[in-house]
Amino acid sequence: MPGELREYTLAEVAQRNGKGGSPTWLVIRDIVYDVTSYMEDHPGGSELITEWAGKDGTKDFDDFGHSSDAMRILRTLQVGVLAKCDQAKNRQTGGLKDVSDVGSEDNLLEKKRSKRRKFILCG
Repeated sequence: MPGELREYTLAEVAQRNGKGGSPTWLVIRDIVYDVTSYMEDHPGGSELITEWAGKDGTKDFDDFGHSSDAMRILRTLQVGVLAKCDQAKNRQTGGLKDVSDVGSEDNLLEKKRSKRRKFILCG
């Protein structure tokens, strides 16, 4: 049907991380964008986009705050939507896969807390 957007999984988006000549895609609010052509025009520099290439950058995108002009530009770069199974509301967050993961989950949580403390202290 014309006008329908293709669904992509997070795995498909991850393959388009800008490395090895691949395009640079990212996800914002469950929408998939091809930002390859916009990289050099980004006011904050292409490095900020590269950090989230092939991933869901919604949280940092929202935390930074973007103008209505930025939102308009972003809409022009949309190539699809995230598959229902990979949308934020359907992703498992923090669930343990098995009992042997307890140590690694605790370490991961502590690393995230430590990184967050550094950000708060250092800005």
